[in-house]
Formats: sequence, structure tokens, C-alpha cells
Amino acid sequence: MPPGGPAPGRAQAAVALGGGHGLHASLRALRLLVDDLTVDELTAIVTVADNGGSSGRLRGEFGVLPPGDLRMALAALCGVDAWGETWSRVLQHRFAGQGEMRDHVVGNLLIVALWEQLGDHVDALDWVGRLLGASGRVLPMALTPMDITAEVRGLVAADADALTTVRGQVEVATTDGVITAVHLDPPDPAVAPEALAAVAAADWVFLGPGSWFTSVIPHLLVPALREALVRTEGRVAVVMNLAEQAGETGGFSPADHLAVLAEHAPDLEVDTVLVDAGCPADELADLDYVAKAVGARVMVADVRDADGSPRHDPAKLAAAYSEIMGGQ
Repeated sequence: MPPGGPAPGRAQAAVALGGGHGLHASLRALRLLVDDLTVDELTAIVTVADNGGSSGRLRGEFGVLPPGDLRMALAALCGVDAWGETWSRVLQHRFAGQGEMRDHVVGNLLIVALWEQLGDHVDALDWVGRLLGASGRVLPMALTPMDITAEVRGLVAADADALTTVRGQVEVATTDGVITAVHLDPPDPAVAPEALAAVAAADWVFLGPGSWFTSVIPHLLVPALREALVRTEGRVAVVMNLAEQAGETGGFSPADHLAVLAEHAPDLEVDTVLVDAGCPADELADLDYVAKAVGARVMVADVRDADGSPRHDPAKLAAAYSEIMGGQ
């Protein structure tokens, strides 16, 4: 990348990190920028620590990576034509009924089948992407299943400051206590070379939105991936959530989100922090203070869905991303 950022006017390489619905929203937005040629290379790097639902059952039975967040990322990259929309619906279809297949998702089964057939995580995901006509590539955060553990305060009635270790993504996301730190087990999982190469070649890296402790911060806990994020010449944008998340970030302001991210990765250079225009003035002032402390600028934009729910609107988010990427 040329000094000072990518050449004005050229399409750029973007990497989005996260998991679940937050990453899905970010990828839907970036998918629109592929269509308008703002982005020419798009890679999703996806958290793989889920231990609940269909993903958790498949992980437990077959010893594979949990496929659910990978499936959602692939669905987000499908085209808006009849082919893409049809395959996106098929990929996300969840079985009903009362039998053993209840709540399993078609896309999860497809991904696990290809892993068994091909014996390679990345190759299998690439095949699913080609089937869907996906505009981008989906890669796992690591190549081995892992658990998230958290140090949680407030679970011991006799000692409000006592720390308790909570294990498992679902358990951490729904804890009644206050999370003070998260860790991975194993602490140094293998990472796909393709993921490291994508980060190294990126013009922009988008971190968030999503479940902060279980989808966003875990990327910064994988040593090889964290080193790639610290060393990349690409610029890093942190995308704030639209609301606190009960259990995981209850009572957290945007400034709290950014501060805890910086605590887990103090050596990560952040260029831009994106926050919704509906952020209250006092919270915005606090966020600006923390952002300046980590060397970042705050960008305020209307990115909330028109129905007022705490969901990002893909078109609005795409417009904000385009402005970020063009503001060299």
C-alpha cells in the first residue's frame, strides 16, 4: 500500500472480523461496496468458539469447528439476484419438527459435510462460497475448536469483588456478572495462512459490530492474528454497537466498549471509531476522549435501521464505510 493510504479512487481490499449478526451486518454493507467498486477484495475472518445450538451439537459430535457464524458470513455475501437470495435462504433454513434434526441449519450441515469430504477448512468454505456466488471469502479465525473463558465479577453473593471463571461462549454471553477479561483455550490456536495474508494485504480492517467479548475481542486474543493486525499497514476501523448487550456488556457505554478493547490489545492502532448519530451527547464526549487516548478519530453517522431497533441498516452502514475508506 502506498505511504499515507491507498491511491485515491482505486478499489480497496477490506477485511471484516467478528461473528454472528454483527459480522453479518458489516458484510452486507461491504457486499454493497463490492457492487459499486469501492471494494475489490473482501474477506471475512470469523470467530469460531460457539458451543450452543446447532453449531455446538455438530462441534460436540464431530469434533469440528462450529460452523454457524461461518454460515452466516457466507449468507451475507450472497448476491441480491434470484440465485443469491435463494441460496442465502437455503443456507439459513432451520429445520422444525420434534426429531433429532430439530433446529439444525442446512448451511451448518453443508459446511461440515464438505469439511469431511475435503479435509480442509479453507478449501471447503471456498467451495461453499462458489456455490453461492459469494462476493468475498470467508475464513475461520483459527483452525482448531476453542472455548472462551471469562473472569466475571459479581457472581459470589458474599463477596461482590470476587472473580469467577465462566467457560463457554454461551455461558459468557449470558452471565449475570460483570466481565472483566476474556481468554481463549487453547491460548495459541493455529491460524490459516490465508487469514494472515488477507490482514497483511488489507487497506482497511473493520472490527465489530457484534457481541463484544465473545465475537469481537477474541480475534485480538489469537497471537498470530493479533500480530498480523498490529503489523498490517491497513487502517483499522472499530464499529460500535447500537446498544449494550444484556449479560455480556450490560451498562456499557460506547466509551466502555472501546476502552475494554484497548485493554485487551493496547498495541493495536485504531484509525477510526464509527458510532451511530443517535449516541447521546455525553456518551459521545466520553467516546471521543477515549478515542483520542488511543489515537483514533470518531466518525458519527446514521447507521441504525429505520424501525429504530438496535440493528445496523446495511445501506446506511455501507455509506459510512465508503466515507471512511474515502477519507484518506
